[in-house]
Amino acid sequence: MIRIIFLLLFSFSGAIYAQNMDNNKLQEIINQNADTISGVTGYWKFIYQKTPMICITDTTNNRMRIIAPITSSDTLDKELLLDTMTANFHSALDVKYAISNEILWSVYIHPLKELTSEQVISALSQLYYATKNFGTTFSSTEFIFGGKNTRKKSIEKKQKEKILKF
Repeated sequence: MIRIIFLLLFSFSGAIYAQNMDNNKLQEIINQNADTISGVTGYWKFIYQKTPMICITDTTNNRMRIIAPITSSDTLDKELLLDTMTANFHSALDVKYAISNEILWSVYIHPLKELTSEQVISALSQLYYATKNFGTTFSSTEFIFGGKNTRKKSIEKKQKEKILKF
């Protein structure tokens, strides 16, 4: 009997916390936080803190992604690609770096319905910082989280080599 009561309470607690994010709520959050916004339901282009971003939803498959372009992927050398992949593990946190259509993007992907307003706001901030900090700390926040920054080491090594050659 106690098990049944526990299972019922546990089942209802999940329903209470379900977010049920939809395109209308998502557009409202973007409107409140973006500098400008254009597009149609499920596909918005907007500027957040002078950073261009795109939000795409797929309600049929319960998916959502917000992306911010960083640079052309053909400008990335092997060392920078390695640093970028390392950042995906250590410092990019909820966003990731990804390449599509010959562009390096900062990307946030999440199930749409389960998304909270706080997660959307955090995603916008993290996308902004991941874009801004690309090539230096690669951090998606103002803070550096975990791991060693290999890019910083490689920059310091190149600077030392220049000094030694001088």
